[in-house]
Amino acid sequence: MAQHLGTMNQNIPTMDQNLGTMAWNVPTKDRSLSYWMYWFTAGDSWITSADRVRYLLHVIQCFYYPLLAIVGVPVNIITIVTLTNRNCGLSKCVTCYLVAMSVGDLLVIILDLILRHIPMVYWQLFYFVRSIPLCNIHAVLLYAATDCSVWFTVTFTFDRFVAICCPKLKSKYCTEKSAAVVLGTVTALSCLKNIFWYFMLLNGYRLANNPWFCDASRDVMESPVWGTIEFLHYILTPCVPFVLILLLNAFTVRHILVSSRARRRLRTHSCGESSRDPEMESRRKCIILLFVISANFILFWSTLMVYSIWSRLDYLSYQLVWLDYFVLEFGLMLQLLSCCTNTAIYAVTQTHFRQQLKNLLKYPLTAILHLITA
Repeated sequence: MAQHLGTMNQNIPTMDQNLGTMAWNVPTKDRSLSYWMYWFTAGDSWITSADRVRYLLHVIQCFYYPLLAIVGVPVNIITIVTLTNRNCGLSKCVTCYLVAMSVGDLLVIILDLILRHIPMVYWQLFYFVRSIPLCNIHAVLLYAATDCSVWFTVTFTFDRFVAICCPKLKSKYCTEKSAAVVLGTVTALSCLKNIFWYFMLLNGYRLANNPWFCDASRDVMESPVWGTIEFLHYILTPCVPFVLILLLNAFTVRHILVSSRARRRLRTHSCGESSRDPEMESRRKCIILLFVISANFILFWSTLMVYSIWSRLDYLSYQLVWLDYFVLEFGLMLQLLSCCTNTAIYAVTQTHFRQQLKNLLKYPLTAILHLITA
C-alpha cells in the first residue's frame, strides 16, 4: 500500500500539469468529472489498464455517489419511521434490531458517503475542507458508525439464532429490553474501539480516496505498532462478523432442517399432507429475512474486506499477491451500496412492512387531496 501510494503521489503532479492546459475551458462544477475522463481516454503509453479501470470508476463515482446519497438518506429515514410504527407484523425485539441497523446505515451514509466520498470525488469544489481541522474526529465517528452498522447485523443474526435454536433461552434473551441492552453495549464498545484513530491520524484532510483519508505522519504509517493496531481493526470489522454470521447461519440452517423433518413427519401422521402449518410459514418468512440480510452484508463487504487485509499485510512487509488500487474503489462503492438496500429487502420479504410503507408514502398525497377537497 505504501509503495502504491508513493507511486500515485509521483504521478499526481504530472497529471495536474497536463490537466492545467484544459482547465480554463472546463466549467468549475465539471472539473472533477473532466479530470478523470481526460485520464481515462488519454493515449499516454504509461497509463496501464489498471489505471484506466480506476479512472473509469472515478467517472462513475461522480454520478454514483451523489445519486446514492439522494436515495440513501430518505430511504433509511422512511424505513426508520415505518418500523417505529410497530405495525409491520414483526416482534418488538426484531423491530428494535432493524431500526438500529437502519440508523447505523443512515449514519454511515452521512459520515462516510456525504462527508467523505463526495468531497473526494469533487475535490476541486471541496478543497476548502483541507483547512478544517476535524479529520481525526471525523475518522473516529465514521469508523464507530461503520462498526455499529456491521455489528448490529451480527447481533440480529445471533438473536434469530437464539430464537430458533435455543427455545429455553428465547423467552429471556429475545426481548425488547435485551435488544436495547445489546445494541447499547455494541455502540459503546464501537466508540471506545475507534478512539485510537484520533491519536493515529492528524486533524487535516487529505481528500484522497484510501483508508488514510486523513493526514498521517510517516512515522505512524510505517510503525509496526500502529500497523498491527490497524490490522486488528480490519480483523474485528468485518472479518470476525463474516465468520460469526456464516457460523450462526450454518447452525440455524442445520437446526431448521432437522426440526422441519421431524415436525413434517408428526403433522403428516396427525393431520395429513394437505394441512397448513402456520408455525413453519412464520419461521420461513423470518429465515428468509435473516438470510437475505446476511447475504447482503457478505456480498457487499467481501471486496473491501479482502483489500483491507491484503494491503495492510503488504504494508507490514508481508509480500502477497498485489491487489490494484481500483479494487479498493470498487469495494468502497459496494460497501456504501449495502447501506441503501435493507429497505428493499424488508419490502420484498415482509408483507406487512410493504403495506405500511405504501401507506406512509401515500399519506402526504392523501393529506393534500383532503385539504383541496375540504
